[in-house]
Amino acid sequence: MDQTAHNSRAPEDLVVAIALASTWFVYLLGGLYVLGPVLGVGLTALFAARLYLSRTSVSVQTTASIPGGVWIWIAGMLLMLLALEIGHMNQQLGLGQTVKSTIGWAKGWALFALFPLIGACLHIRLETLIRAAGYVSLGTLLLTPLFLLAPMAGLPEVLFVSPLKIIGGPGPEYFSVQLYSIEPMDRSTRLRYFTPWSPAAGLIGNMYMLFALSDRRKTWKWIGVFAALAMIVFSKSRLAIAAALVIWPLVLAASGARRPSLWFLATLGLLILTPMAQPIIEAAEGALNSVKSMRADSTRVREALGEIAIHRWWSEAPIWGHGVVERGPHYVEFMPIGSHHTWYGLLFVKGAVGVVALAVPLMWSLLEFAVLTFSRSRAGQLALGMVLLMTIYSIGENLEILAYLMWPGLIVMGLAARELADMRQAAIAQRA
Repeated sequence: MDQTAHNSRAPEDLVVAIALASTWFVYLLGGLYVLGPVLGVGLTALFAARLYLSRTSVSVQTTASIPGGVWIWIAGMLLMLLALEIGHMNQQLGLGQTVKSTIGWAKGWALFALFPLIGACLHIRLETLIRAAGYVSLGTLLLTPLFLLAPMAGLPEVLFVSPLKIIGGPGPEYFSVQLYSIEPMDRSTRLRYFTPWSPAAGLIGNMYMLFALSDRRKTWKWIGVFAALAMIVFSKSRLAIAAALVIWPLVLAASGARRPSLWFLATLGLLILTPMAQPIIEAAEGALNSVKSMRADSTRVREALGEIAIHRWWSEAPIWGHGVVERGPHYVEFMPIGSHHTWYGLLFVKGAVGVVALAVPLMWSLLEFAVLTFSRSRAGQLALGMVLLMTIYSIGENLEILAYLMWPGLIVMGLAARELADMRQAAIAQRA
């Protein structure tokens, strides 16, 4: 990409900075579910307009070519759309439902292609995202005590539901301003911050942890770390805690893989830990059981929903799926089948084709960003952490309906894909 474009601030860089920094203000208006798709479609339209005008006599800013890794995501999400359309046709769901589901795809899975495209081809700086994420973290840190004190002060769980819900969405929780929620089992307080439910807050908290650890400003780094930890801890999400313990150590290990000292220390550590392997395994199993027991009823419902999804996928619609989610029976509390698991949901709704459409881009990005991380790239480290986060959370959340909150990390994936493509071009030019 033309480096001169980064010397002066591009309009899209300013738009992204304002959109991300104003997260809390937009949330208080109930507009986050609108912001993500509008930003994705708007900036993609800007890219398309520049691409078209560059072939005319009109002077416009340059756009980079689309990297191969981004093409993989575009192809995967288009395959998602194909599976959706054929699934609706096979199940005879009608034109109205097909149009509604297609709009849902545009607000969900399509964003996994649009935002990497935006990051790779428009002039958006990594530092812009990191700094704007710091402002969001500051707001999170300041508001957390208020959220924790709200139930003690007798304030209602939900302050209001935004009128923006009239545009349609998965449910009112996407447009409501909620201070806290009460766990039915033990009456404990859980926070969801600016996300639709508490486990989603754990996912987004982990994403902001990645941004915070990439910040070179010490004060803002610690603000981001403490804010992210607050989201992870007070969401009381088991998966969030597990992700926080796994993702960044893996990223650091990948970034230091070229250093012989790291492999020496790893080998030494294995030799020391080998005699203690059995006690460590037993301790890990005990910790896992303890985490599961934190919300045993939730674990039961999730497992039952998964079993139903697998059985009905295999016996009824193995290739293209059922087209839409369906309400589960009483013993899973009428939760939609596949709603608590990306892969079960894909199998049930979009069949084996849907699973391939997500699995291939995820694996491709894991490999690409791991390679980029070896070169100690900040964008590569952050992007690898984001893909690891998506992979881990795919077993406990439906990624599609949270894409509107993950867009900053998706843009970084595009930045990393662009950086890797530039490195490859430079290597080819050197050999020539």
